[in-house]
Amino acid sequence: MLRNTSIITITINWLAVAVVASLLACTSEKDQSMDFTKGQYGYDLEKLQQHYSTIELVAGPSRLVVVPEFQGRVMTSTTDGSEGFSFGWVNHELLETDQLSEQFNAFGGEERFWIGPEGGQFSFYFDQGKPMTMENWRVPSAIDSMPWDVIEANPETATFRKTFELDNYSGVRFKIEATRRVSIIDPIELDEYLPLKPDTSVRVVAYESLNQLKNAGDFAWDKTTGMPSIWMLSMYRPSPEVTMVLPFKKDGEGPVVTDDYFGEVPSERLKVDDGVIYFKADGKYRSKLGISPERAVPIMGSYDAENACLTILMCSLDTLTTEFVNSAWEEKQDKPFKGDAINAYNDGPLADGGQLGPFYELESSSSVAALASGEVKMHFQRTFHFEGAEEKLDPIARQLLGVSIDQIKQALSDDG
Repeated sequence: MLRNTSIITITINWLAVAVVASLLACTSEKDQSMDFTKGQYGYDLEKLQQHYSTIELVAGPSRLVVVPEFQGRVMTSTTDGSEGFSFGWVNHELLETDQLSEQFNAFGGEERFWIGPEGGQFSFYFDQGKPMTMENWRVPSAIDSMPWDVIEANPETATFRKTFELDNYSGVRFKIEATRRVSIIDPIELDEYLPLKPDTSVRVVAYESLNQLKNAGDFAWDKTTGMPSIWMLSMYRPSPEVTMVLPFKKDGEGPVVTDDYFGEVPSERLKVDDGVIYFKADGKYRSKLGISPERAVPIMGSYDAENACLTILMCSLDTLTTEFVNSAWEEKQDKPFKGDAINAYNDGPLADGGQLGPFYELESSSSVAALASGEVKMHFQRTFHFEGAEEKLDPIARQLLGVSIDQIKQALSDDG
């Protein structure tokens, strides 16, 4: 019934948002009255609704929930209604506290909007003059805990916008207008987005986001001021049975992978094979890798063997430039615009014994936003989650990632 509702334009006041969120979330009275267990989409949805406004996008049994207070972040999704598997990692403990951190609030969410770079002389995550260490790292509130305005919302699409100012490590203040539009993809239209048609037994949820930075200030962003980028991070639930899969260009120039962001990754956790990188996603060892624009391809994924879930993430990849921000935690970088286009992160214990998650992340970045006043930079992502029997998921993995399900399962096993 709601799928034919026209677009609702909202002037941002939280009463209006609450009304729209309630309308969109209550797609089924039965779903609202059921008891759910942790790991189910309905469980995460109910927990979010207890504390925040939610907008639910629906296409048949496929659903996802977006939260305006978290910058229009996709918190989680499912292929199978409220009782289905919940793909995103959601920090329930943090949702239930009123004590927010000034450093970073790891609310979770399977697709969030950030701004690069993280490190270097143009970083937005360290105060000017402070050493780039974990105790000094902080995420700007505009991309952490600041609500974004709801521009439109209907059962298929939601758009968010916010104008804010950020200071980089060099002391330059940027005025930024950020816009983000999230749309669910109907599974019956999947062949319009992918060069395949899954078996009818395979369940799928898919969505895309269009993300934009606008230079809302009065000076150009260039190599002297620093140039931001759009940085998309997807937080998923880890386990010893999850492996990230990152294809790369075998004939590209330079190193295949950068694996020393937080120290070199042990060989049992990272394997570089014939055009594919395998990376362990168990949430037990903090590590990160990156792929340069010379080696990157606009697709990556992961496979959860325990739950028979295949995730595919596609992104726009600028092929007209190799200038991407460098996020290495160095106060003075020699090459601040020679960073990675694709990243992957596995969470784990910090030096003090604490931990942000556990979760794992697939990440993509735009090239640098070299923008004159009033100009815009755009970056999009498409996310596909497939659930089904391994023999039905195998053709999807082969065609999109270039490897079989069995290859993924064996790559980092003891006998792989």
